[in-house]
Amino acid sequence: MFIRFLVKKVVTIIVFVIVVGIIGYLYISSGLYNVAASDHHTSLTLWTISTTTDNSVRHHAADIVAPNDLMADSLEGFGHYNEMCLDCHGGPGIGREEFAEGMYPLPPTLVGVDSVWTPSQLFWIIKNGFKFTGMPGFGSTHTDKQIWSIVAFTDHLSHMSYRDYMAMQDSLGGESMHEDSDK
Repeated sequence: MFIRFLVKKVVTIIVFVIVVGIIGYLYISSGLYNVAASDHHTSLTLWTISTTTDNSVRHHAADIVAPNDLMADSLEGFGHYNEMCLDCHGGPGIGREEFAEGMYPLPPTLVGVDSVWTPSQLFWIIKNGFKFTGMPGFGSTHTDKQIWSIVAFTDHLSHMSYRDYMAMQDSLGGESMHEDSDK
């Protein structure tokens, strides 16, 4: 009697999962879901993405240890940030470029990001990026040392003014952090 009850429950669950799967497949195949960046997510979707992102970053960055001399390379990090991050994330008193305003999700400002993510978590984010957000992973183009320098610089963003940022930009004298491979 109990086994018959158990089998009936298992079969009901399997049929339910199959029906939900078929409905989901039909919905996805229909093209009804609007993937336009101008159409915002539902609150359930936002919660799912946010929770998944937060937990994924914490999990994957758990074993990453920041170097002891992390702040030593913050000027180098500024150069990389200025070239690779400023257009989308802006800086102290500096807005995003126009194209970034049309991105969804909107790239967050990184002023104060050190109070949201640990250095190890920022390292993982910068190195790996985020799927479907426009945030690339810089691990294929930057060394770990360069990525740590960007992390070090982000720690300074919340303490900088527009003038401080411009002074650092002037101190680079227009030099690029990336050499042309044609030279």
